Amino acid sequence: MSRQPISTAPRDGSKVTVFWTDRDGQENESIAQYRSLDRLKAIGGDWDETDAGWWAFTDANTQIRIEPHEWSSKPDEESE
Repeated sequence: MSRQPISTAPRDGSKVTVFWTDRDGQENESIAQYRSLDRLKAIGGDWDETDAGWWAFTDANTQIRIEPHEWSSKPDEESE
């Protein structure tokens, strides 16, 4: 599946493959989910508008908020 601009990605809580660049300039590919402020508040905790956005697991126990630039509905099996 081809990459598409992140602005066209679903924001309904479904998981998609995203492509993002970390602070070291390395491009990463992750499964991520957009979480709105309403969705975050529904699970409990102290959330604010800065917490809404794209979230991905970095390992089995750690999640980070990321700023992806592209997405794909399936993993890119035809990688460069």
